[in-house]
Amino acid sequence: MNSNWNYPTTMWVGKNRVKDLSIACKTLNINKPLLVTDSGLAKSKIVNNVLNNLKENGILVELYSNVVGNPTGTNVTEGADYYNKNNCDGVIAFGGGSGLDVGKAIAFMSGQTQSIWDFEDVGDNWTKANPDKIAPIIAVPTTAGTGSETGRASVILNEETGIKNIIFHPKFLPSIVILDPVLTVGLPAKITAATGMDALAHNLEAYCAPGYHPMADGIALEGMRLINEWLLEAVNNGSNIEARQNMLTAASMGSTAFQKGLGAIHSLSHPVNALNNIHHGLSNAIFMPYVLTFNKDVIEEKIIKISDYLKLKNRSFDGFVNWVLDLRKKLDMPHKLSEVIDEKDFDIDRLSKMALADPSTGGNPKKLTEDDMRIMYQHSMTGELFK
Repeated sequence: MNSNWNYPTTMWVGKNRVKDLSIACKTLNINKPLLVTDSGLAKSKIVNNVLNNLKENGILVELYSNVVGNPTGTNVTEGADYYNKNNCDGVIAFGGGSGLDVGKAIAFMSGQTQSIWDFEDVGDNWTKANPDKIAPIIAVPTTAGTGSETGRASVILNEETGIKNIIFHPKFLPSIVILDPVLTVGLPAKITAATGMDALAHNLEAYCAPGYHPMADGIALEGMRLINEWLLEAVNNGSNIEARQNMLTAASMGSTAFQKGLGAIHSLSHPVNALNNIHHGLSNAIFMPYVLTFNKDVIEEKIIKISDYLKLKNRSFDGFVNWVLDLRKKLDMPHKLSEVIDEKDFDIDRLSKMALADPSTGGNPKKLTEDDMRIMYQHSMTGELFK
């Protein structure tokens, strides 16, 4: 029953805590940070206010904002070059999952001499890095989904292979995280819904992953309870600060918990995110009931425990699946993958191979084959759940 658990993140939580960003920099002896975000946020009032606040408090901040929705190796290399060219001494990863993932990867790669792909989360690749050359990181999420602010990895697209790689190192973990619900108030309902389902997928797959990790299980259960209570409110009433705060918390909890493992929801999602440019949270939401019913024979007992903890009307496996289906419907999300991907653009053979090779596959509650991946893709296209 030996296992390794790690929950060291310092988190500053609450309304308007982003104003403490300069204090966070000084706490970590960062004098010239590189703020990494996407081009849309870079033009926003939020980022403008943050930059001005930092400068007013003596922080000589630089900005890198060439981050795309499915972040690429080019984003990371360009950002690391910009970091070094401007003699920065820390990174503020600011934004949704893309900005956070690229920011963490820039902090990591700014001092490494090898290719970023040498550090894919396979075996002990992470030990090849020079840990003393990794810049300190402050993470400020503006969406409640990926939980990248409490994660030790970044998901980066290799443009040459078309594969989304998980790049891992323990020092990817930000030193300080600021969870400010005000930053998420302006999120459109559709993005709030998709990122919220991403957070649900993280908590759900972490709880169902095999292995002994009661701390992760407890965090994942409470994360799912918060999502059950607050996601619809955050979508329907985006100005509700309490709802926004609880969804940010649930997202961070999901990422904290999934050090235990993920599973086939993510294995199936990553390839369609890379090849078909589908939003990650949306694809997770689509695949969720198909993976649940495929895994039923090995997760039914755990799912019943979740349904009991969430106090669902029907506290059973079917009751939980129906809750997921009902939640997706209330969030106006598609039931079938074919609603967002044209069949002529759906290369099921390539996708199935990529899904099997995805690092998340190892955390699925039961062993998977390429045929299993193909069958789950087929069911997600037709909309037929497994019996």
